[in-house]
Amino acid sequence: MQRVKCTLAYDGTDFAGFQTQLNGRTVQEEVEKGLQKLHKGEKTKVIASGRTDSGVHARGQVAHFDTWLDLPSLRWKMAFTSVLPPDIQVKEVVPVSDAFHARYDAVEKEYRYVIWNDQDPDLFRRNYTWHIRKPLDVKAMQEACRYIEGEHDFTSFCRPRAKVKGSKVRHLLKAHVTKHDQEIVFIFRGTGFLYNMVRILVGTLIGVGKGERAPEDLAEILEARDRHAAGFTAPAHALFLWEVTYE
Repeated sequence: MQRVKCTLAYDGTDFAGFQTQLNGRTVQEEVEKGLQKLHKGEKTKVIASGRTDSGVHARGQVAHFDTWLDLPSLRWKMAFTSVLPPDIQVKEVVPVSDAFHARYDAVEKEYRYVIWNDQDPDLFRRNYTWHIRKPLDVKAMQEACRYIEGEHDFTSFCRPRAKVKGSKVRHLLKAHVTKHDQEIVFIFRGTGFLYNMVRILVGTLIGVGKGERAPEDLAEILEARDRHAAGFTAPAHALFLWEVTYE
């Protein structure tokens, strides 16, 4: 047996999330069905770097699985792609040590959230951007990002009913906002994220962009450690798991 690491991209529009569940089509289910075909009916378990929620996309999800198939990386990629639906793409397949674990060995993750800030929506990107008509103050949102970078207790930015064991302290290495024409992109890179953390951060920062909050309010929201102190949860369909980094 050999352990294999694969990098996947997927359009989350028609998925009920990554992890297999009783009701709803999932990425894990489709990937494992594809691997079952390659392994002549034998089931193969896939372990991912983490879950993504219903509607969330990925450009760089990483997973691993054990296989008795001995194929070079390029042939693995071609064979794997041939048994997957068109809304999942295999970007890379490489052999790794048996000790490698896609979830526990991840040292950083990057998420990106995309806003279409214009009077009219972009019809052809409606499944991948959140349309906001009111002009947003990008400079104010960039200033607000300074308050959330670093190591903080992000309780205020976590779904209250989330089953988070232990501390809610996380280290956000980068929080940044960029703008190009009508597109605004939020970039978050950290060593770990809480449930709904990125979407709640975006919803709160949008409040700053609309002038409903001051940038320095983010410090008070962190200090409150209360979900009610933060803004609303931004829609899932504009969120991307962009990259997972390993040592």
